[in-house]
Amino acid sequence: MAKKRVYRVTFRNDSEVYEVYCRKVGPADMFGFVEIEGFLFGERSSVVVDPSEEKLKIEFAGVERTLVPLHAVIRIDSVDKSGSGKVHAVGSTGGKVATLPTAIYTPGKPRG
Repeated sequence: MAKKRVYRVTFRNDSEVYEVYCRKVGPADMFGFVEIEGFLFGERSSVVVDPSEEKLKIEFAGVERTLVPLHAVIRIDSVDKSGSGKVHAVGSTGGKVATLPTAIYTPGKPRG
């Protein structure tokens, strides 16, 4: 029997880092984006509820697939089984300066 693949995708969303589990990851039809679909969440059999996973469930409720900018992706892992998704706050340095995303494609000068 073929083993179903599970991916753990870690990406940055504003001032937080999301870690989600899904069935399919790949390049999107839109240039510069990664397509994530088939979100997997932990089972609700336990009494203890993880607030960060609940936040992910609410945010991605009803979402079939999402496109994440390529520059926001931190890492993509192929894992044996699904875990619980997490949201981590990124510590700020106290300033109001944020880095802009780098260009993936820089067009050259026109010839002629």
